[in-house]
Amino acid sequence: MPRAPSFRLFLPSLLLTLLVAGCGDKDAQAPAAVTQPSAQAAAVADPAAAPLLGALQKQLDGYRRIIVLLADEEQQSAVDRTTSTRIGQQLFHDGLEQRGAIATQFDTLLRGTSPQRFATLGTVLDYIESAPELFDADRLAFREVLRDLHERIGADSSLPAVKLHQRIGEDLEALDEIERNYNQELTRIFSRFERTRAIELKREKWDDYIAHLHKDYSREAILRDYGVIEPYPMSMKDSDREIFGRDLPPKTVVLTFDDGPHKAYTDEVVAILKRYDVPGVFFEVGRNLGKVDTDGKVSLGPMAKISRNLMEEGYAVGNHSLTHAQLSRTTGDALRQQVLDTDTLLKDVDSKRAPLFRFPYGARNAEGLQLLNEAGLKSIMWNIDSMDWADPVPESIVQRVLDQVNKEQRGIILFHDIHDRAVKALPQILDRLIADGYQFAGWNGRDFSVARPRKGSDRDATVTTGYEKSWAIVVGIDNYAKWPKLEYASHDAQAVADTLTGQFGFPSSQVIVLKNEQATRNNILAAFHDRLSDDRTGRNDRVFVFFAGHGATRQLASGRDLGYIIPVDSDPKEFATDAIAMTDIQNIAESMQAKHVMFVMDACYSGLGLTRGGPSSSSFLRENARRSARQMLTAGGADQQVADAGPNGHSVFTWVLLQALAGKGDLNGDGLITGTELAAYVAPAVSAVSQQTPAFGSLPGSQGGEFVFQVPDSQEYLNADTRQLTADAIALNNKVDAAQDAKNSEAPVTVADLQGGKAKLVVPTAGPASDRQRSQQANDRGLQLYREKRYDEAAVQFAEALKLRPDFAQAANNLGFVYYRQQRYAEAARWLENTLKIDPSRAVAHLNLGDAYFHAGDKAKAKQAYTTYLALQPQGSGAAQARAQLEKL
Repeated sequence: MPRAPSFRLFLPSLLLTLLVAGCGDKDAQAPAAVTQPSAQAAAVADPAAAPLLGALQKQLDGYRRIIVLLADEEQQSAVDRTTSTRIGQQLFHDGLEQRGAIATQFDTLLRGTSPQRFATLGTVLDYIESAPELFDADRLAFREVLRDLHERIGADSSLPAVKLHQRIGEDLEALDEIERNYNQELTRIFSRFERTRAIELKREKWDDYIAHLHKDYSREAILRDYGVIEPYPMSMKDSDREIFGRDLPPKTVVLTFDDGPHKAYTDEVVAILKRYDVPGVFFEVGRNLGKVDTDGKVSLGPMAKISRNLMEEGYAVGNHSLTHAQLSRTTGDALRQQVLDTDTLLKDVDSKRAPLFRFPYGARNAEGLQLLNEAGLKSIMWNIDSMDWADPVPESIVQRVLDQVNKEQRGIILFHDIHDRAVKALPQILDRLIADGYQFAGWNGRDFSVARPRKGSDRDATVTTGYEKSWAIVVGIDNYAKWPKLEYASHDAQAVADTLTGQFGFPSSQVIVLKNEQATRNNILAAFHDRLSDDRTGRNDRVFVFFAGHGATRQLASGRDLGYIIPVDSDPKEFATDAIAMTDIQNIAESMQAKHVMFVMDACYSGLGLTRGGPSSSSFLRENARRSARQMLTAGGADQQVADAGPNGHSVFTWVLLQALAGKGDLNGDGLITGTELAAYVAPAVSAVSQQTPAFGSLPGSQGGEFVFQVPDSQEYLNADTRQLTADAIALNNKVDAAQDAKNSEAPVTVADLQGGKAKLVVPTAGPASDRQRSQQANDRGLQLYREKRYDEAAVQFAEALKLRPDFAQAANNLGFVYYRQQRYAEAARWLENTLKIDPSRAVAHLNLGDAYFHAGDKAKAKQAYTTYLALQPQGSGAAQARAQLEKL
């Protein structure tokens, strides 16, 4: 908008300019007499206006988000429309609060005596009228703000105030004209909210405006900011319509309890579940909760409090019909009342009720199943019946359940939380199942999964790799007596040893570390011969060997090259006799009984005959159990030098290796890193950021097997103590990632072999992964990205984890902490509150929540969060921080 007093004279041409600039080609704007500054430039030019300009931008942001959420609601499902409207309401009321805050800033400014106050308001009006980044529809976000200012400034009779009052009045007239052009869309969007504004928008070029908004906003991101992530559609197992529990993993059961809530026994069941730290699912009868009148009005009874407590404590609560009727004989409105009225009651108790339904007596018909599909509910049956409703003897119930579990080996167990005999039988059943290694799955929002595998269970074993024992020899030499000294080799070796014992669980007693003066020729060979050769390792063991130090190459009389690794006591003039030749390594490798052996040499040399790489079959793990593997990955060739200037005191090669072992080497996303995957990640990455050409292959005698690492699930909850990478580490990783992104992930990876030739590596195709596995992998990718300070990308991964597992407390905490790092404290608090709804006893989430509320300025909630943390972890790592923050409060 041009400024007054010539505003009215140019109004028609002004509107044409706004419509072209706002909704057409941005490069085809009509020429302007004066180039107006953006909000950021205006704030720099007039610092006094900066707070108001920042507040106006927040107002505009909320307005745009509402439009993005609701502009395409006709294409949204009923559930999506409800969610969009709910978050839209929150945004709308946030906007009202923001408008009040802006009015307060106006009051403060106008009460001042500075002669610049009117110039500051002029800067604000310049932004609203003609900032180049605003579309005409954007300016309607400020209409009520301008009305507020118009009213306030009208009380001042000074000449500058009178001029501003006139200018604002003419701006409001221009907005009236723009508003009439946007009538149809914005009326539809905003008419559902309280009529505290008069925005009614236009038709012309509306699609262009929406397309512009979608460049900066997405519905998914807006919902995420407000603590909502919509899970993927429920997975269908057993059948397309019902779950019986037969597709659960081996030795996994689901505990379900029907017919409650009960005024006494439900709480007793919950106390038992808490004592054993196992989840449960409760299917409740609607009439126990309250009633729904014919006009749809809900009246909850006293028992509803029990259900609300169940949901607040993280238990899934589903629908068991209104009156426990035989629904296979029920049709029409009566059937709909049985299902839908109970769903209405459960939603009134807590909107996060589980979308699960159990037919009373298991009796159902096709109409009932179709109704569940329309209502977004899933039928949950059972394959193990405790018969506690008929059997009065707890010991008999115990034996019946255990016999059926032993027969089925997995499934959904049916109990009832309305009988004391179920309460008496449950602890005995849990004692036996836990002793037998069973896991207990809960509802995660999409399916049944085990949230926390029990210690000592079969899941803690590396069953997919088939190894009995894991051994390693790790050598690092800096302080050579007669060869040039190195800087990072010893540190590299220790980091690899720590990764093996920490991340991958190699027993420290089976990891031999030789550094500097310890790494003599005799000691290195003794480590192989005395500890690992012949029958000292088992046929199902694995051995990992890492060497960081000098390498050398000698040309034999035949013209063939022979490589050597150089121990600390070698003489450069005598290395043919006092170093360790690759032929010695081959002999050692062939003498070991271990099924799989992998050598990783952070040294440059050549001269080793290699066979072709391992298998590429998607079923290679089954074959792998039968095939031996002798694989080797080296840092470079004979005419190259190891780049010793990597991040954190590591060589480039070892740094990339450690990143691969941290999870980046799992190229097919199956949770495993094979020797081939390790080479396929490390070799091209090192070549891309250094002058080295790593080489890879299998030693003679290898039968095409693969050394395998199983990537452990990260248990880390992000917090203020979480370490992030240094700037040089992030820079190197970015270069590596850029090189990886430039490749075709489907194509074979070409690497060098030790004879100077080329080999093509094909990564095996991953088998199907469960939602839980995919969710964990997304969370772990998010952690990697967080450490590299790639916060937006990390947030996307944590959100993906929550789409797959809505009850994933770790991912919810991590998403909240990413927002905290971005100084988006309101969003952080929402997700940390979500974390505590899933896992109320997670102490670190209380600490993080305290920090979020502290920075958001909510002292009462910050104090409560810090106090709860100290009650849970009085000696925890964050206790001193929490106490210090409480003193500030």
